[in-house]
Amino acid sequence: MLEGNVSTKAEQRARFRLPPAVLVIGGGVFALGTSEFMLSGLLPEVADDLDVSIPTAGLLISAFAVGMVVGAPVLAAATQRLPRRLTLVVLLSVFGVSHVVGAIAPTYGLLFATRVVSALACAGFWAVGAAVAVSLVPANARARALAVLLGGLSVANIAGVPGGALLGQHLGWRAAFWAVAALTVIGLVGVVLYVPRTGIDGGGTRVPLRVELRVYRERRVWLAVATTALFAAGTFCFFSYLAPLLTDVTGMGEGWVPIVLVLYGVGALLGTAIGGRLADAHLFGTLYAGLAAATAVLALLALTASRPAAVVPLAGLLGLAAFLCGPGLNARIFQVAAAAPTLAGATATAAFNTGNTVGPWAGGVVIDAGLGYAWTAWLGALFLLAALGGAWLQARGAVAAAAGGDDGGVAVAR
Repeated sequence: MLEGNVSTKAEQRARFRLPPAVLVIGGGVFALGTSEFMLSGLLPEVADDLDVSIPTAGLLISAFAVGMVVGAPVLAAATQRLPRRLTLVVLLSVFGVSHVVGAIAPTYGLLFATRVVSALACAGFWAVGAAVAVSLVPANARARALAVLLGGLSVANIAGVPGGALLGQHLGWRAAFWAVAALTVIGLVGVVLYVPRTGIDGGGTRVPLRVELRVYRERRVWLAVATTALFAAGTFCFFSYLAPLLTDVTGMGEGWVPIVLVLYGVGALLGTAIGGRLADAHLFGTLYAGLAAATAVLALLALTASRPAAVVPLAGLLGLAAFLCGPGLNARIFQVAAAAPTLAGATATAAFNTGNTVGPWAGGVVIDAGLGYAWTAWLGALFLLAALGGAWLQARGAVAAAAGGDDGGVAVAR
């Protein structure tokens, strides 16, 4: 009987079709993700044009991440009483306009400011969009729904980021900003046409903000946040400086940078698709596998950074291993913060981007210290080892909570 129930649940997960609104939000994330990560392939061009060092140009990535960290909870709380579709439309509009300003920015300071503003809008879209996506699917399909949003990031890595690098090399880095503005308009049309006016559980009822804030009293919420932040720090400590590593350490021509970014993106898309399906049934097992594999790949990259034959395939494997964890890390935060349907998405966004802030900054410190680009891989591996420890602590806590009948209302996933 138990075997039959498990089989039935698995068949139900396989048959369930995600609503079009979830796919549209994932499409919007593609535009956001292209902007967030495209600077990784444009740092040399931006640095040369604005007369700053590459580590200083790398701070534009951290600036975006800081805006995401601050913007996610603030905008999620500030827009809690607003219609969610209207909120998504306004945020995408601000995001698009900020890229138009960035495309014509004459100074580093103004470009820096536009990155912060666009990050605030991006954070709000992520937080509200994730809440809408989760509210439109049953609990046993949350990781799949969140995987679609992360899939938007993966496709951005496959098409958007390499495309931005190509535009930067042939038409200048500003052309990439114009392209993101155009993508944002397309996403805006999709949201207007397909996202429902409410998209909230319970027919439009909202949990009061003061009630949602109580989830931050729980240790398991902060442990999930810390694990996610460490994961992101480890991944982007290395990825943010992949382009200069390829040209300065590996000795590859600039034309190879978009190709390697595509390989990373293909790996990320595969990892997201696999992780989204596995995490709904085996959350912690998926996290263990992805974090351990990503740690090993970063260590290998550090050891073989001067060998193109090793670096190219390892970049693809890093995307696969790292993004295998993404859906599960998101889903875990929604589990432990189930009492805060609005702030759960903001918490996940802030956690990821705390790591996205720390990672590029830490990588820049290593580079400025004269240790070289390869050491960003070693440092990233240390961050991921710490994240693996966090996942283990969460698994122990989840078992204890399940024994006591409380793990965010969700059965423990092995």
